[in-house]
Amino acid sequence: MPPTPLRALALGLLLAGYGSPALATPPTPGCDVCAAWNADQAPFRIFGNTYYVGVKGLSSVLVTSPQGHVLIDGGLPESAPKIIASIGALGFRIEDVKLILNSHGHIDHAGGLAELQRRSNALVAASPSAALDLASGEVGPDDPQYHALPKYPPVKDMRLARDGSRFHVGPITVTAHATPGHTPGGLSWTWESCDGPRCLNMVYADSLNAVSRPGFKFSASSEYPNAVADLRRSFETLEKLPCDVLVSAHPEASQLWERLEASATAGSDAFVDPQACRAYAAAARTVLEARLEQEKQE
Repeated sequence: MPPTPLRALALGLLLAGYGSPALATPPTPGCDVCAAWNADQAPFRIFGNTYYVGVKGLSSVLVTSPQGHVLIDGGLPESAPKIIASIGALGFRIEDVKLILNSHGHIDHAGGLAELQRRSNALVAASPSAALDLASGEVGPDDPQYHALPKYPPVKDMRLARDGSRFHVGPITVTAHATPGHTPGGLSWTWESCDGPRCLNMVYADSLNAVSRPGFKFSASSEYPNAVADLRRSFETLEKLPCDVLVSAHPEASQLWERLEASATAGSDAFVDPQACRAYAAAARTVLEARLEQEKQE
């Protein structure tokens, strides 16, 4: 029997998180999954002035304007040249990116930021916790995946983004929403994109999956004692956001590829789903509860 949309989303979250909640296996220092994540992906328009410019397994989104562009997330270090090429393939220039936003400080979303910043001279914005990670090129001891992820090139110049912070590039306004739990400094981002008179609420959702290094327990962590409470609060945050179009940090977790395939006949309407953020949060909640039950059994 094919999985329901909720089960499919939960499966996507598990795949994006390196393994099952029972095993919670992080990548090795060599990052066995990175090559698959970094597979080529042709860029495409999602809606209005919002475009997908990331690689196959790691989202990166470009929001454009005549006064400059906003880029969200930078993939792996080796993703940066592909993101730059995708921006160019759409007819835009990396030099016109004025603001780069980060979801969290893991290598698969922050690894390419230093090179993207160098090529664009853009301002990088991250949460206070993620900014510490970006400055050192690795996550801190309060991160569930501490010492389980490879290091990456550090980012040298940043601005801090907190819950409710707003950043502006020309007519573009992006708002930060604190969504911690997967990491202590997780941020999701919202903005509005318009296609003629039609304007939609766009959401870039951070990872919300409860995965960790071996030995870490979300239910009993002295390094990150608020992990479970943070995740549950983040689920509520996503559920309440105005959300017409969702892109998640790992694209398969929000069914982006199924939506892209459907867009061949339905156009940009294929990406529109006002229930997507609620479904994404519900799937992440399912993963967390399975993880907590496994920890209880252990």
